[in-house]
Amino acid sequence: MARRRPSRSKLALRWIGAAILVAIALSYIHPLTSYRHARQEVRERQTAIDQLERSNVELTKKLMDAGTDEYVVREARRLGLVREGELLFIVKGVGTSEEGAVP
Repeated sequence: MARRRPSRSKLALRWIGAAILVAIALSYIHPLTSYRHARQEVRERQTAIDQLERSNVELTKKLMDAGTDEYVVREARRLGLVREGELLFIVKGVGTSEEGAVP
């Protein structure tokens, strides 16, 4: 049995059909990359929001703590302040190096 070759018009239609399918496939590339980029940006922003919310909770706790007397006393001691009648002793060099450290 002899195999018949398709006519030129049928061959041209096949190439045109293939070219149309490739054009359609290429037209989907930009929207898909835009979609993936947008999803990545949403993930990054959600991570930033979560981090800001945690920071907000910590700062709220510090703000609530800042109004207490214990906080004021602790911060004053950290700054080296003393109450009236107390003496401030500053010890230098203890534990800074092994040679000068007292056992």
